[in-house]
Amino acid sequence: MSDPTQSESSAFVRREPVILGLLLAAAVLFAYSNTLEVPFLLDDTVSIVENPTLRRLSDPLAILKPPANSGVGGRPVANLSFALNFAAGGLSVRGYHAVNLGIHLAAAFMMWRLVRRTLLLPVRHCREPIEERTAGRIAFGAAFLWALHPLQTEAVTYISQRTESLVAFLYLATLYAFLRGATAGSRTWMALSVVSCAVGMATKEIMVTAPVMVLLFDRTFLAGSLREAWQRRRRWYLALAASWGLLLFLLLDVHERGVGTAAVSSWHYALTSCRTILTYLRLAGWPAPLVFDYGTVVATGLSEVWPYVLAIGGLLLATAVALRRWPVAGLGAAWIFILLAPATSFVPVAGQTVAEHRMYLPLAALTVAAAWLAHRWLGRLALAATLGLGILLATATFARNRDYRNEVSLWTDTVAKQPSNPRAHAALGAALLAAGKLPAALASLERAVHLNPGLGEAQNNLATALHEAGRTAEAVRHFAAALKARPGVATTHYNFGNALQELGRLPEAIAQQEQALLLRRDFPEAACALALALSATGRRDEAIPRFRQALRLRPDLTPAHLGLANTLALNGDLDGALPHYEATVRAVPNSVEARCNYGVVLARRGRVAEAVRQFEAALQLRPDLEEARANLAALRALAPR
Repeated sequence: MSDPTQSESSAFVRREPVILGLLLAAAVLFAYSNTLEVPFLLDDTVSIVENPTLRRLSDPLAILKPPANSGVGGRPVANLSFALNFAAGGLSVRGYHAVNLGIHLAAAFMMWRLVRRTLLLPVRHCREPIEERTAGRIAFGAAFLWALHPLQTEAVTYISQRTESLVAFLYLATLYAFLRGATAGSRTWMALSVVSCAVGMATKEIMVTAPVMVLLFDRTFLAGSLREAWQRRRRWYLALAASWGLLLFLLLDVHERGVGTAAVSSWHYALTSCRTILTYLRLAGWPAPLVFDYGTVVATGLSEVWPYVLAIGGLLLATAVALRRWPVAGLGAAWIFILLAPATSFVPVAGQTVAEHRMYLPLAALTVAAAWLAHRWLGRLALAATLGLGILLATATFARNRDYRNEVSLWTDTVAKQPSNPRAHAALGAALLAAGKLPAALASLERAVHLNPGLGEAQNNLATALHEAGRTAEAVRHFAAALKARPGVATTHYNFGNALQELGRLPEAIAQQEQALLLRRDFPEAACALALALSATGRRDEAIPRFRQALRLRPDLTPAHLGLANTLALNGDLDGALPHYEATVRAVPNSVEARCNYGVVLARRGRVAEAVRQFEAALQLRPDLEEARANLAALRALAPR
């Protein structure tokens, strides 16, 4: 007779991967459950909100050539994912966050499968073989800790960093498919590895390291040496390397994204990177404080960072020795350095010297090591310890995600942790301005400009706030400073033009709006502002086509309807003006100017009763408006009794 206890135990063992998988999914969903309403941030504006290619899902060529100056420039696969999001739900942030979370979970499960299969390989470097159940638990522990670590929040919660999580999934899929193909002799799996690698190249540039990492993986776990790995599978390595050509082609026109800058030398950036890498390693062990934007501080000499240089030099030397004597440990260390190399080495990344999302995939090596050591030291208690630590990490991740709830809270947290970061002060000021907190916004923006007068975005935001506060003359000076620091920004020219027009400097205002339209042809507000300035200088025949251009781009732009109606009326085209007045009062019923002007035109066309209604409505809004009262009295005198 069979032992029922043994049978139940065997059934549990079979179900254990399913139970652990559900636990992993539930823990990740809990950790990120408060992120679905996090707004678009920073790069999200140009990559998603203002990205015209997302609205053209039926035009594959447009989607595969995203704007070069955005976070998806040269990354068509990421752009396609955003286009699918837009097609499904427009600009509702919930859908974008749901997809980000799904990709993160998929990457965690891919990592679990990859580590489990790797642990089951008969590797001569390991002291003893690992049982299948133990391998599964170690792999689960590594994926569990990796998916819940607070250091991952930026890559998951910040929508634009989908590029990081998506390329991580493809990177792991490349290795997994290679492992399946190499162990089973399957050309299908090997081909899937090559395809995954190529798709990854079209997702983000860190995929450039994948062919090298596959070769090291093969040498460590399968072939035993680089020469043997190359001899066995050179055709597949050549196929993987061919995907570098695709990456090079995609990078040809993305210079604007900020990789490389004359302001930062490769030497100084490399010195800074030594400190940066140690920061990442510290945060992996103790994820606090986490900072959304570390600024752009760069080491100016070896004397500033020599302890970090020595530390990184020692770690690199240890990695080289380990690769020869203890290949598995060496591969883990190399995993971190190689994956960080594209953005943390000698190639300056102008916008960010430190960015937590770059540690997204490198962190995997450390969580695998943690899960392995837990197994070695704790034995059967390792799974319970891993679960306990994972829950603590999930709680910390949930708490960190609260900082992302809105822009004001996120930038307030960033400024508190990096008080000398002018970009953070500028972003906080912009968020406060959008929230209607003008005095606080001015204080933050003035602090940003004080810290770095050459920061164009800070000058622009300060100018906008001053304009809103009625300090237009001061605003004009800061708009000029913003364009000097950061030329070629259409919105800055547009806002500058509005401020100049308010001061009566119409020729200068016209020049600014014309420049805004040269930089961005699909800018209806600038077309409308240009038309208003032209009309105010008497150039009404030039203004009318600009008003029509604005309305073609944005049919609901009320100032364009009103401006066009007024200009047509002044030109004597009363019938042409009427529908635009009607559109204006329908959209903005409390516009006294629109109702009065509409009433005048209606009266001139002999539609007295309708004109009377417009003047009556205007007087309800402004009882002291003598002009409307006089017009109404005159019309009533003309009306039949």
